[in-house]
Amino acid sequence: MANFVVPARKILQPTDMPAWQSSKAYKDYMRFLLDLNQSVTGKDNVNCSPSENVSRIVQLLETLDKWIDDVPPLQQAQRFGNQAFRTYHTRLTERAGDILRLALPDSVDAAALEEVVPYLVDSFGNSTRIDYGTGHEANFIMFLCCLSKLGVFQKSDFPAVVVLIFKRYLELCRRLQLTYRMEPAGSHGVWSLDDFQFVPFIWGSAQLIDHPNYDTRSFLEDTIVARTKDDLLWMGAIDFINKVKTGPFAEHSNQLWNISGVASWSKINSGLIKKYEAEVLQKFPVAQHFLFGSLLSFEAA
Repeated sequence: MANFVVPARKILQPTDMPAWQSSKAYKDYMRFLLDLNQSVTGKDNVNCSPSENVSRIVQLLETLDKWIDDVPPLQQAQRFGNQAFRTYHTRLTERAGDILRLALPDSVDAAALEEVVPYLVDSFGNSTRIDYGTGHEANFIMFLCCLSKLGVFQKSDFPAVVVLIFKRYLELCRRLQLTYRMEPAGSHGVWSLDDFQFVPFIWGSAQLIDHPNYDTRSFLEDTIVARTKDDLLWMGAIDFINKVKTGPFAEHSNQLWNISGVASWSKINSGLIKKYEAEVLQKFPVAQHFLFGSLLSFEAA
């Protein structure tokens, strides 16, 4: 039996970054991200049959969504960072172990559960700063990667992990962001791909590779976005941007506007994977918060 441990921070200063980039955890994370990318290439969100284990994780996210109804935003003077999120996050911290236990098969023992819970808790934003960013998104993918390593997901589940679990996660995060007016963590403003997320653009562009109907400029057309937002992760992400931003798309989302000029979705996909490594995983302000245990190990690969 594996020796599970409660995961802890290991990237404490910028000089720890090379060790992270050559660690087992980094290699395992990227392999998982790319396996999921491959699993949805050319596939939309429709007609995906989930296994029981996938359905249970979706149900867990449904539970977290219902909690928002129990913790309405407070009336407060400041516009951003509604302090009710701290109440929500306290509940998440206190109950995450119990709801995850219900969602996982009995084959996952208590020690493994204890190692996985912190990744789930860190997937929805920071309760002190009331912000959310790509580091929290990465934590959720680490959570999914750990479940995969524990045998909760088989490779045959991978398309459903993206189009059912990750899609539901995004919907929950968007609701949290809007309800509690969360700040973007470490956003580069108009020069970032998106204030909050990155990975839906990676897996979303994979879905669109060789698509018969939608070329790389199609997401600039509101009618196409409205029609396909539930079927394709990319269009769902664009739809959310269109709802929360005002003004010309080329101004508020300049990086995405520029992407529309790339020749193919496969070029967009490979370019975004490189950009994700360079601008998210390999940036100390993001990576310093990552946790390492036995499943995602800081040991050299």
